[in-house]
Amino acid sequence: MSTQHPTPTPTPFLFPTVAVIGAYGHTAAFVLGELSRRGGFGLLLVGRDPIRLDAVARAHPGAEARVADLADPAALDRALAGAAVVVNCAGPFAATAPLVIDAALRAGIPYLDVAAEQSAVLATFERYADRAREAGVAVVPAMAFYGGLGDLLVGAAKGDWEEADEITIAIALDSWLPTEGTRRTGRSNAGGHAVYKGGRFVPPAAEPASFVWEFPGAFGEQKVVEYTTADQVTVSRHVRVPDIRVLINETPLRDLRDPGTPPPTAVDAHGRSAQTFVVDVVVRRGGEERRASASGQDIYAVTAPLVVEAATRILDGRATGPGALAPASLFDATDFLHALDPAHLTFRPHVPS
Repeated sequence: MSTQHPTPTPTPFLFPTVAVIGAYGHTAAFVLGELSRRGGFGLLLVGRDPIRLDAVARAHPGAEARVADLADPAALDRALAGAAVVVNCAGPFAATAPLVIDAALRAGIPYLDVAAEQSAVLATFERYADRAREAGVAVVPAMAFYGGLGDLLVGAAKGDWEEADEITIAIALDSWLPTEGTRRTGRSNAGGHAVYKGGRFVPPAAEPASFVWEFPGAFGEQKVVEYTTADQVTVSRHVRVPDIRVLINETPLRDLRDPGTPPPTAVDAHGRSAQTFVVDVVVRRGGEERRASASGQDIYAVTAPLVVEAATRILDGRATGPGALAPASLFDATDFLHALDPAHLTFRPHVPS
């Protein structure tokens, strides 16, 4: 005789409830910290390891831990019961995103993730654009440093332009101390990269082109190389442009390639590492150029205010219609970036030249 497990009654949270998948990961810790700092949210902590989940729950009084294997749809449905939105922090996202998005669509709740995997983000848009729109649900991949931040800066820089001749997203990091999750994702995503040229995604050159870029602020002039990120995917979803170029300085790439580079170490009360960054965006059309930039500390930590602000705006109605959408097509990009605490991110809006 089989035993049926009834669907649990949703927890009667007093506030909109955010389910965080992979709740004991490095980036998830920042997301939970930001949710707690802002207040007004119920917290559901979801993962496979009950011991690690309980440890996180003790650090967030009032949060509820729910054990679920993402490959078990019924368990995942039970874990999301009562949630108003789900934030997926569990990579590699090529494996986890489809499972969690399917569960979000079954539950009828918005989905956000912090994926930096270019191929996984592209697959999310291609696979879920119609399904999410038909379900009346927002699906927002790459709401993070790579993908979301560059996309919002492009949205702020371009202003009322709906098309452009070229978009460049230049990134400078003073270091890149990768988490084990970053290294694991890099191994699983080997070869899954593309650049956006001529209005389509094509394989990158065997030897990326190098340039010199003048960054604002302390970074100044840096040697940069062409790079592949989720920003090319997000921007291509809403701007008519033949070429989207991402550049990055060489220092973080050397760190990332070195197996001896240690993981990030907290240096402040927020758990952030000492790493600093700047993202500089240039949008060109005809003889005109528009620019925007943002700077801050710790690319993993800054993902938290980005994804939490996005979840907040979706829940309170400050987002456009449903579907699989890039941040700058879902939100007012300039207003979004201005809303972030300067302690997390310093935003410099565009000045038409």
